Parts: sequence; C-alpha cells; structure tokens
Amino acid sequence: MTTATVVGGGPNGLAAGVALARAGVRVTVLEADTEIGGGARTVEAIVPGLLHDQCSAVHPMAAGSPFLRELGLDRYGLSWCTPEIDCVHPLADGRAGVLHRSVELTAAGLGRDGRRWKSLFGKPSARYDTLAEDILRPLLRVPRHPLTLARFGAPTPLPASALVRIFRTEEARALFGGVAAHAFRPLHLPMTSAIGMGILTAGHRYGWPVAAGGSQAITRALAALLVDLGGRIETGVRIRAGAQLPRADVTMFDLAPESVAQILGDRLPSRISHAYRRFRRGPGAFKVDFAVVEGVPWANPDARRAGTVHLGGPYREVAASERDIHAGRLPERPFVLVGQQYLADPQRSVGDAHPIWAYAHVPYGYTGDATEAIITRIEQFAPGFRDRVIGYTVRPTLEFATHNPNFTGGDIMTGSKDIRQLVFGPRITLSPYVIGIPGMYICSAATPPGPGAHGMCGANAAGAALAYLETMCPGTTDEGLRCRP
Repeated sequence: MTTATVVGGGPNGLAAGVALARAGVRVTVLEADTEIGGGARTVEAIVPGLLHDQCSAVHPMAAGSPFLRELGLDRYGLSWCTPEIDCVHPLADGRAGVLHRSVELTAAGLGRDGRRWKSLFGKPSARYDTLAEDILRPLLRVPRHPLTLARFGAPTPLPASALVRIFRTEEARALFGGVAAHAFRPLHLPMTSAIGMGILTAGHRYGWPVAAGGSQAITRALAALLVDLGGRIETGVRIRAGAQLPRADVTMFDLAPESVAQILGDRLPSRISHAYRRFRRGPGAFKVDFAVVEGVPWANPDARRAGTVHLGGPYREVAASERDIHAGRLPERPFVLVGQQYLADPQRSVGDAHPIWAYAHVPYGYTGDATEAIITRIEQFAPGFRDRVIGYTVRPTLEFATHNPNFTGGDIMTGSKDIRQLVFGPRITLSPYVIGIPGMYICSAATPPGPGAHGMCGANAAGAALAYLETMCPGTTDEGLRCRP
C-alpha cells in the first residue's frame, strides 16, 4: 500500500493525513511534542477544571472550512458554540463597534455607516461557501467562481488605512481596523485589508464560534478520524535530520520553512533552501490567561456578551500600535485581544470563576514582560478588573516556540503576511506546497491560505501529493493507491 509520513501533528498536519488516508494511503503522523494539536490545544490552568486555549481560540475560518465541513467531525465530538455577540471594539467614551453574525444587525448598530457595511459584506458573506472554494486555496490559479471572487477581491489589495476611509463613524472604523490588525502588519501597507475582509466575511456567514471543550476538540476529532481511516499517530518523535525520516511514498511537513530546510539540508534544491532560510517573520504575541470571578466588568454592556473583545481604541491608535511593533517597539498601549470563550461554552468555567484569554501584539522576539500592559489595557475599558482576578499564568513571547517551534520569536502567524508571502507562501511559485524533492511537501500555515485551525493548508498540500501519486502510480483499488517499490 502507498505510504505517507506527516511530520507535525497540528491542524494542518492532521488534515493532510486525513485527506491522504481517505484516498487509501497508509498514513503515519510524527509529532515532536507529547501531545498533538500545535496551536490548537487546551489546558487546565490556574483553577482545577478551568479550561484555557493555548493559542488558537476563535474559529470563523475553521467553522467555514470546506474541508472540515465535509468530514462529519461531529461524529468525533466536535461541535461549535457561538456567543451572543461575536466581537466588540470599545472606545474610551463608552461607544463601541459591535460585530454580530448578522450583517443587518451589525449594520443597524453602525448608524450612517450601516449601508456601507452592508455594501461591503452583504453579498460576499451570503456567498461565502462559494467564495471559500477560491480564497482558501492558492490565489494564483484559475478561479472556480471568477465573478464572485472578483467582487469580493476588488478591495482586498488596498491598505486597511485606505479601505477604512469609506466609513465615517469611529465605531465602524475601529471595528474594521481591529479585525484587519489580525494580520500583524502596519495597516498602511498593501493587502492589509485582505485578512480583515476574509475574517469578517467568514464571520458573517458562520459567526465567531469556539469549539466545545476547547480548541483541542478540533485536533482530537481529526486525530480520531485519521485513526479510524487506518492512520497512526506517534508523539514524542522529533525529526531533526532527513536520515530520521521513515521511508514513504510521500512526506508532508507541517513545519515552518526554516525547519524544513534544516531537516533536509543539502537534499533541498539550493534556490528553495535559500528562500526557506530567508523566510520573513512577523511580530509576536505575549499571552496572559486569567481566572476571573464573575467575569470582566466591562464598561460597555455589549462587551459583557461578546466572545471576543478588541482593545485598541480608535482606528488611529490601532494603526499606530501596529506600526510600533513592526518597528520593534512595544507601544505604551498595545493592541490587546481578549477572549471570553466561556460565554459560548460554559463548561470551561468552574463555578463563578471564568477563564479569560488575552494576548498583546508585541515585537518579534520580544524579551520583556507585557503582563502589566495587558492588565492596564483591560482596566482602561473594564475598571475594577484587577479586583476580580484570582490568578493568572503568563506565556512570554519567546515561550511560544517552546510549545510550537513553528511560532519562532512569538510569531503565531507562522511568517509575515506581507504581499509576497500572503500570495505565494515561503517562496515565489505557483505550487506553494512543492519543495523541490519528488514526493515531499510543506503544509504548514506558512503556505496559503495561512493561519487558522481550518486545515486548508494541509488539505491543499495533500491534493498536490495525491496528484503526484496518481502520476507515479496510475489507478486506484479498493485497498487504495498502490505504488511499485
């Protein structure tokens, strides 16, 4: 039987494994850590039974993933929980931009910008399932739905600072800017609208849900399906050199490009090795998890019902913060994202103690302590927050890579999402998953369509691997693809 080795057990590695196993390939996943999951893991911390997502937490792109939706992962315990309000971006004077799953409800809260919001997101979100077939795959290819893609894609090359000018209210400008800031890029640069547009469009179709029981439920469901398909998962197996790789017909790397180059060494074509070793990194994150009695006392009442709260102030302040971290400076008031997953998924709480997930955007490789900056930022919009905190744990920027080597320097996006890397991935090519060695592919979030627990990088790379196998070993049988030795 045809065999595959997947190096890395994050969402993309597991998705690649499932896609191959469904085609009859015998798959083995090798995970360096003692547990699978990559950035989609959940831990019990601070208070026994209190559940905190380690990194990835809110999943509009995963809920709408064409690949995940076709797998029937509910059979393996995956279910989505959606908060009453998806996201709130409060302002200092008590107003806020409020994001609902409904375009109409969101627009109704944006006053004179409501019509503009509906014009921007109404039709694309209604056709998101069609749109996803193009935007969640490499962009430089013949689109399946060119008219739908063209309508959605027209504003995406713009800097967020240009697109935000269509809005007149501070609420709408801050709301759009806060979501665009998920790109970890200065908002005056081209294509910084693209990630914000993608997240908002997916969210208006599927909401901003969380996985019941924590983000680990996504990878556990994928792993259970893989095992049911005959796959194997081995943890505690760290691959440092090509000589350690098992012999297989295809090998998939759910790793950062630098790690692929280090493992394969001289086997990798020099031009590709050069590109992978020069892979550009983006800014980092500094994370603090809190146990909070009775929740966060937000001044804005909508924030008390929101699964996600963006603390960035008005748009100009968000933009200034992103410029600072890109220049290597920690802003006095950094952009902070706060997750209140327990509002949608109460099983994460223990009595009146609730888990609060928060991280700040910081420079790449930041070595300082941003804990106080995060607490102060929350206090700005929730006076009395400190008094409700009964404990917290800190994940410094450099510690992200300890748990997930793909997050070097705290870069949880697995690479800068500048124009070149957002469109092409780690090197300029029309085949971003191919690494120049027959039968070997990269499938991490460094490749299109980028970060998230949607599994599309892995599924897309597996598609390329299956096309290669079909070329090398034409035809399939009930037992699956067969290759000659």
